[in-house]
Amino acid sequence: MKLRILVISLAVVFCFACQKNDKSDSGELSVNSNTPNVILFVADDHGTDALGCYGNPVIQTPNLDKLASEGIRFTNAYCTSASCAASRSVILTGLYGHATGSYGHVHDYHHFSTYDNVRSLSNRLSKAGYLTARIGKYHVAPESVYLFDEVLKADPRNTVEMADASKTILNSSKPFFLYFCTDDPHRSQPFKPEPWNVPNNFGNKEEGYKDVEEIIYNPEDVLVPEFLPDTKETREEIAQYYQSVSRIDQGFGRLMKHLNDAGKVENTIVFYISDNGMAFPGAKTTVYEPGIKLPCIVKDPTKEKQSDINTARISWVDLTPTILNMVNVAYDEGDFHGKSFKNIIHREPINGWNDVFASHTFHEITMYYPMRVAIHDNYKLIWNAAYGLEYPFASDLWAASTWQSIYRKNEKHFGLRTVEQYIKRPEFELFDLAEDPNESTNLAQKTEFAQVLESMKVRLKVFQKRTNDPWYILWDNDASLQGSGVNL
Repeated sequence: MKLRILVISLAVVFCFACQKNDKSDSGELSVNSNTPNVILFVADDHGTDALGCYGNPVIQTPNLDKLASEGIRFTNAYCTSASCAASRSVILTGLYGHATGSYGHVHDYHHFSTYDNVRSLSNRLSKAGYLTARIGKYHVAPESVYLFDEVLKADPRNTVEMADASKTILNSSKPFFLYFCTDDPHRSQPFKPEPWNVPNNFGNKEEGYKDVEEIIYNPEDVLVPEFLPDTKETREEIAQYYQSVSRIDQGFGRLMKHLNDAGKVENTIVFYISDNGMAFPGAKTTVYEPGIKLPCIVKDPTKEKQSDINTARISWVDLTPTILNMVNVAYDEGDFHGKSFKNIIHREPINGWNDVFASHTFHEITMYYPMRVAIHDNYKLIWNAAYGLEYPFASDLWAASTWQSIYRKNEKHFGLRTVEQYIKRPEFELFDLAEDPNESTNLAQKTEFAQVLESMKVRLKVFQKRTNDPWYILWDNDASLQGSGVNL
């Protein structure tokens, strides 16, 4: 009898231990009526230059401006790589692309892919009891890593149609995670127009889109960022870009209407971000501020709002742990390179959030140009590890009339930089972002900044070692250990 009781007791203890371990490993969620929903809205190539709430008085983005007035607008939010696929892998994993194999584009012959042992945000939330759904641009691989319960179909250029297709998710009886990704305002095919000076249409069509009121902009009225040349061609392309952004705004407004109709507004956390900056030379594919400093608007109705603006430096590598933290799904902090900013969203000023890192290696497979970035306080260091190479162009940016208008006329300047400075870059670029927000004066060769340069190099190296960056081995131009698989 005693033996039988002992066996039963051990069995109960063993089963309890197994259940406890399973729950800990999976981050299972106790779903109830208070469990918040999450919408992560990701635009494609949208910079802070084209939003009313970020200071543009010309562009019409009333719905996103409303989100900013109701939520928090981050003014120092950064992607880690100004390239679509590489950036999206970071958004959904909390890991830098150099550590997951997500070095560049996924599609066609580029074929970069995340290691299959990585656990993504969608997979974690599904396991925790969420209904996960995606709609629009995907651009990550493999699907087993970035798995969603439901895949919704709609024209990714028509965000109104996308919003309508999402209604079933918004009305779900389960807590939901909706990953809503537009193709706008990415440049559209054909990238190479005939004649060369025809502006890209950025997805805009003469006949427009169903249920969308197209907003047309006069090229004379647009704001030309200082890093771009103020030419007829640039203005025409920015006008098309603005029109595409306004279409996003209408779709976002429709999505919020459906959320309200579903009675979920007060229990849904909404993020609006972009994968990288505007698709113009000097922004997208670069690690200059227009390429990596992006819009980030967060509305969390489950918490009391204390401010409208947050100046903390945050990164897309922080998004996955932040969202998991906000919905109370357990995770091991060591699983991520980023950290949750849940506790500082509604607090300003912020201490301890003054560092950001970026890591760009490829865009297209023919565009090998590894760049690593460290930002600390006001200083920003760019390490161009392959500085002996000419800076490579994305195919759509090379064909852009904005660039061709300079190239074909053999102009000397492209915005604040010379064409030669843009194409032939030094090994190190050091900028004081407070004094020089346009990054026009490289301090790396100035003797009075030698100590700052060295301290920033140390920060960059520590970051690379911490995140297992294979390109760490190229410091001091010593490639003798390449391919040896040396552990850092």
